[in-house]
Amino acid sequence: MKLLLIEDNPGMQATLQRSFERRGITVTVCGDGARALDRWRAALPDVVLLDLSLPGRDGLQVLADARADGLATPVIILTARGTVGDRILGLNTGADDYLPKPFDLDELEARVRALARRGVANGSPVTEAPAFCGLRVDGESGAVYHQGTPLELAPREAALLRAVLARPGQAVAKERLFELVFPGEADVQTDAIEVVAYRLRKKLAATAARLVTLRGLGYLLKADA
Repeated sequence: MKLLLIEDNPGMQATLQRSFERRGITVTVCGDGARALDRWRAALPDVVLLDLSLPGRDGLQVLADARADGLATPVIILTARGTVGDRILGLNTGADDYLPKPFDLDELEARVRALARRGVANGSPVTEAPAFCGLRVDGESGAVYHQGTPLELAPREAALLRAVLARPGQAVAKERLFELVFPGEADVQTDAIEVVAYRLRKKLAATAARLVTLRGLGYLLKADA
């Protein structure tokens, strides 16, 4: 199972990530509301845990934008805003569940697994990046396929390719890609993304897609002319 945690409190991030990963759940973390949608599209999670008080963009606006964009991933709101009115507003905006802070970790895990099972039982499609130059991301495994054949990519190469595939023809900032490719690795230099990009370019040579460096902006994926 893949979980996206949108939470800006470092202590809460660390606690939840550690707890869920010990239980066999892969966790992607985002602490900025302004970047939450990009991370959501790139991570292809089974469930999203969403805080409401976020820098950059309020959690309810993130949720509303996600639903408007067709992102149907089940969402549990985690927040200190625990009034009945706040809960109703969150559910009406598109949340599937609501758990006020503080909460019990076992209860949260049970709710996460229940939502994931419900999504499978209902046949809810996982949002996938559209096909581009024969490249497509598998919604369940996160693997990238070219013309139906899986590309042999290292995990960081795959993370980079998924990020640019979500927005083909549009620049993705180097800092943003670093967060997706090296999540939580504070001891790694930002320039390490260039090494991953170099390796990915060589593996894309047999496709019609090209990874382009835009100095000062980041990277974009475009069709080979």
